[in-house]
Order: sequence, then C-alpha cells, then structure tokens
Amino acid sequence: MFQTARMRKLRIISLDQYSNSIVQSLHEEGIVQINDISERIQQNPEWANLLKPSKTPPLTGKLSSLLMKTTGLSELLGDTLSGETSIKDMIKSFISPDIPEKIEVEDIDGESLIVKAEDLLHKVESQTKVIEDQLNALSSRKSELRSNESLARELSNFDIDLALLNDSNYTSTIVGRMDVESSEKFKKESVNITDKLLILETTDDDKINVIIIVVMLKEFKEDIYSLLRKFEFEKFETEGIEGKPTEIINSAEAELKSIEGKEAQLSNDLKEVAEKWDNDIIVLKEQLEIEKERNEIFSTFGETEKTIMLEAWVPLKKVNEAQDIIESSSDGHSVVEVEDVGEDDLEVPVLQDNPKLVKPYEFLVNMYAPLRYNEVDPTILVFLIFPFFFGFCLTESVYGLVFAIIGVVLYRGIGKINATFKSMGAILIGSGLWAIILGLLTGGFIGDFFPRFLGFSLPTGLIDPFKSPEIILIIALIVGLVHLNMGFILGVINNFRYDKKKDALGDQLVWFVLEAGIAFLALGFLVPSVGIIGMGIGVALLISTFVILIYCGGVYGIMDIFGFLGNWLSYARLLALCLSTGGIAMTVNILTELLYTMVPIPILAIIIAILMFLFGHVANFVLQVVGAFINSLRLNYVEFFSQFYAGGKNQFEAFNARRVFTRVKK
Repeated sequence: MFQTARMRKLRIISLDQYSNSIVQSLHEEGIVQINDISERIQQNPEWANLLKPSKTPPLTGKLSSLLMKTTGLSELLGDTLSGETSIKDMIKSFISPDIPEKIEVEDIDGESLIVKAEDLLHKVESQTKVIEDQLNALSSRKSELRSNESLARELSNFDIDLALLNDSNYTSTIVGRMDVESSEKFKKESVNITDKLLILETTDDDKINVIIIVVMLKEFKEDIYSLLRKFEFEKFETEGIEGKPTEIINSAEAELKSIEGKEAQLSNDLKEVAEKWDNDIIVLKEQLEIEKERNEIFSTFGETEKTIMLEAWVPLKKVNEAQDIIESSSDGHSVVEVEDVGEDDLEVPVLQDNPKLVKPYEFLVNMYAPLRYNEVDPTILVFLIFPFFFGFCLTESVYGLVFAIIGVVLYRGIGKINATFKSMGAILIGSGLWAIILGLLTGGFIGDFFPRFLGFSLPTGLIDPFKSPEIILIIALIVGLVHLNMGFILGVINNFRYDKKKDALGDQLVWFVLEAGIAFLALGFLVPSVGIIGMGIGVALLISTFVILIYCGGVYGIMDIFGFLGNWLSYARLLALCLSTGGIAMTVNILTELLYTMVPIPILAIIIAILMFLFGHVANFVLQVVGAFINSLRLNYVEFFSQFYAGGKNQFEAFNARRVFTRVKK
C-alpha cells in the first residue's frame, strides 16, 4: 500500500518467426512495458557485435497512410451524424454518456487488415467523395454569390451595368471606398496626373465614407491607383461581374436559396452513408491503430539473422503470467531471463499499487510529480487527509452536499468513459462528505439559515467557529503538527532507503528532537512533579537541536527553524477559510433579510430576496470550493510532500491494445 509495485526486467530471446505472435499476445494482455534497447545496441560495443537494431516492418508505412485516411473519414462521418449539438445534448452526454458496445472482430494479420481497410475505404469513399465534391462546389459558388451580392449592395446607388466597370481596350476603371475628406484631396491632386478623368461617387450609409468610381485612360491607371493608396483607399474587385446591382442582388438571393436546398439534400444523403458505415469505420480505425502500434514496437528490439531480442518491465506479481504468454505464443522456442532490479534504480518504471477505493487519489499525487521507484507512496495518506482538509476549509453542509452530488454525477456519468473524470468524481464525493460532517459539527448550514429564517438552531453544532475561533485554531495546529510529523516519518524512511542518513537527521529527525524539547519544557513549567528535571531535559534537547542543525547544514542551518515554524503556522489557513465560508454565507443571509424588509411591495420583496439569496450563495459556493481545493492541495504539496517526496521520471506505461470499440473473437 505504501510501496510501489515491485518490478522485474524480462530479457526475451526468440526466433524471428515467432516475433509477431509474441508481440500480439503481449499487446492484448497489456501487462508489460517494452523497453527500448536500440540505442544501447548502437552505443555498447559488446552488444553491437551480437545484435543490430531491429527495424519496423515494411507494412508500417502503409498502415500509417490508411490510418490517416480512416481517421479523416471517421471525423467526416462523425460530424455528419452529430450535426449541431444543443446544450441539452451536451449536458446529457456529460451526465449519461453512451457506452460503446464492443464489436467482435476477427484476429487477422497486418497484410489481411490492409486488404480489408483498402476494400472498406474504397466502398465508403466512392459514396462520400461524390457528395463531398458537390458540397464543395456549392460552397464555392455560395462564397462567390455572397461576394457578388455584397459588392452589388455597396454599388446599389449606381444604376449601371457593372460590366461597364471592367477594363476596355483603352480605358481602366478603379472602384472602391474612401473617406469624404480624402476624396476631396484626391480630386485636387489627380489633376497633376491627368485631367481626363471621369469620377462618380456616392455617400456610403455611414455618411463618413464615399463609394467612388474612377474611369481613366489605361496609361494613367498605375499613377492614379498609387495616388488613391495614399488616402487609405479600399479597392473593390469588380472583374467578371455583370448586371445592374439590383439584378445581381435578386439573382444571388434566389440562387443562394436554391443552393441551401441542394445542400440540405446532399447532407441527408451523406447522413445516410454515415449511418450505414460509421461503426465499420470506427472499428477499422481502432484495428489500424492497434496494428500500427504493434509494428512500431519492433524498432525498440534487437535482432540477428534469425532471432529477435527484447526487454520488458513487468510487475513482480505478473512475472509468471508474462512468461506463460511468451512460452505459449512462441511454442516454447523462447528464452526468458528474469532480472531483479536495484532498490534505487531511477530507470525502473513506477506502477502504484493501491486499493480500488484509494486509487483515484493517485491522480492528485501524480499531479505533483511521478513517484520514484521504491519511494514511499503517500496516496493512502492523501486519501485520508485531502478530503478532511477540504471539509475543514469549507465546513458547510449544504455546500458539501452540492459538491458531493457533482462528484456523483462525474463518477457515474462521464467517468464511465474517462478515467480522469472518474477519479475527480471520487475525490469530490469524499471531499463533499467531509464538508457535510464538519459543517454539521460547526453549525454550518447555509450560514445561519436556521436561526435567522426559521427561528431555531440545529442540535448538531458542537463548536461555533465565530464564538470560539481559538478552539478551531488549536485543532488546526494540532492537525498540522500531526500532518508534518507524518511527513517527517516518511522522509526518514525514504532517506534510510536511499542511504542518506545525514539528510534524515538534518531534515526530519531534528524536528522530533525540537518538539520533544518544547514538550519537556512545557511539562516542567506546568507539572510541578516534573519540575526542574523536565526543564533540564527540555533545554538539553533544544541545545541538541541547534547542534544537529549546525552539523547538518552549517551555521545557516539554524534558519531552518523558521521554515519549520512557517510550515506549521501555515495550517492556520484552515481556520481562516472555515470562518470565510461561514462569514460570507451569513452576510448573504443578512443582505437577503434586509432586502426583504426594505422593499415595500411584498411580491417584489420576495422575488428580490430569493434572487439575492441564490446569487450570493452560488457565488460563495464557487469561491469557497475553489479556495478549499487549492489550499488543501497546497497543504499536501508544500507542507507535507516537501518533507519526504523524492520524485522520479518514469511511470509504468503498459504495452496495451486499447480496445474501446472492438474485442477479438475467441
């Protein structure tokens, strides 16, 4: 429970003819992590004399190409079936997602899968491509019509055939928009180029700009256009447009309406194709992904002319199972060497081994950093402590109930298909339950809702944080000291495991000496029977504390005392957040009551009061939940983990065929 799964390294040598069978069997079982030995072969002369790096099979490139096409087709069919998703559908998919039913597929080799993929893709693409081409052509035509319609609306004040704006053999025309002041300046300066210009203009809808048409001899086009650009001139493209503006607008609107009908029909046709082939394409995509992954893993192997060699990490509990799989898939033509690993091997991948109830909290632990092999796994402690800290910060029963309900929705909804959401759901449920329990113990039930609005108090409030905050503070500091000491104990264990005895003395054990010294001093002052002896022991222990700190960290090591005190006092935030939740909730209730009494119209007073009550408590819920979550994480990450967490770099990643939509026919 407090220890990561024990790992073993398998070194496997087999005949080349069994390589596909071994890889396939290991992939389906998903109990080993394949280790890449290709670099070691290249860098180690001894290995290089015996082996050469293996290469991916020639089918890999073809599989990748087919997977890319299948993925694109799957997205097209999926988008066609989903269409426009309403908010209701989104909420439904979150609360009650559809669980895909696995389809039974044949166990076929890579070449057969390629043939199957090519055949299926040809069938589907022959139907979708025609529809896609037509839709693309219509989309292109729509863009052209909308552009023409937009230009026609800009030029609607000119009752002329826009074909006249095209260049002729001798003249050129420039059409565009500019502001009124720039237009006047252009007219004045254009005479310096030529006075043989025809300028037509009309005021734009905003009365600030003008639409201007300039007709000139071709020889002056570049000079006139250069002059126009000086005045932030926006040019309109009129090439190829014919007809009067009103005619163009009416024609475009009619054709656009016709195109919408054609698009709707084509979309229905595409939907029929999607309904027929979507499941087949999804299944094919998953099969190609699995086969591609199997082919790519060969690049991590070593090989000779007739044999292959691979290395794999496997949990100790699964060693015999892995050996049996290799033995059966190679018909006994394999040699498997099981190698023990050192207790402090940074290269060993880490697999956490926690009970089902605790497992969701691995998510919080790994957010901090991956564990180091043989390091103490604190997940069970996070499972016990994090929800308690959250509940302590919130101390509000109704808020906790809402939080727990959200957790249930996540866990039983989208958590069915997403492991991260499932973990978060479990964490929210535990945290919400603690908030309910501690809220009832401190009388936190929507602030002071019961005494203020109903005239009586719940009998569950054993401690009132506002009347006795010192009690809450003392509890917080005691909890904090226990929490820190748990971290020190784990730190001592880790440091002794990694043979860092001096670090254990200076980073953890010294604080037990300090705490014992303070305890004996307190006993000496408070208990007469202990008296001078207790104080003497306390002084000796305090002196020992300073000696240990100087021995382990030099003179500046004494400053660590302030770090220890800072970490301990940091747990006072539990009181601050506890009071914050109840204080703001009480303030919302007071404002609700004031608004109700201040508004003279009874019905309006009730509506305003209810709105104030709901808005205030929703805002407080969001604010306090975020604060409680962040500060609970901080107390674990900064105050607790910093006392012992070494951290590593490798998490166990099983070579596993992730089958969501398929299962292999037995």
